[in-house]
Amino acid sequence: MMNNDVLRSVRYMLDISDAKVVDIIKLGGHEVTKADVIAFTKKDEEEGYEPCSDEIMASFLDGLVFFKRGKDESRPAVATELPMTNNTVLKKLRVAFELKEEDMHAILKAAEFPVSKPELSALFRKFGHTNYRACGDQFLRNFLKGLTLRVRG
Repeated sequence: MMNNDVLRSVRYMLDISDAKVVDIIKLGGHEVTKADVIAFTKKDEEEGYEPCSDEIMASFLDGLVFFKRGKDESRPAVATELPMTNNTVLKKLRVAFELKEEDMHAILKAAEFPVSKPELSALFRKFGHTNYRACGDQFLRNFLKGLTLRVRG
């Protein structure tokens, strides 16, 4: 899934302004302007569209974790996984929203996209593990849809 789509979805889900998105990305350790965020949230066929890089998406997701849960100064910063994959996005959203396995299943069920426990746990395995499974665009789209239903009601 494109980084711009994820950014747009999370922005809508939380009903946050462009300025707040700038602040969240700054929390994650990257500097962007409000104009950059506006360009990132445009559709790819719109004039002024700018692709969101993996570094900015990683900063946004790290910043989202700090925004939702607070920053623990006693812990060292976690190294950012690049390139960004759908699995990484899913993991960061799970941490940011403090979701447990039952929550994940409820979210996917609400989006009418139920999955089994082994299918879900395979998405959170390390790359290279025998049971690792890549997270597809459809899965991530449905997860974002279900999470939006949960957050926005």
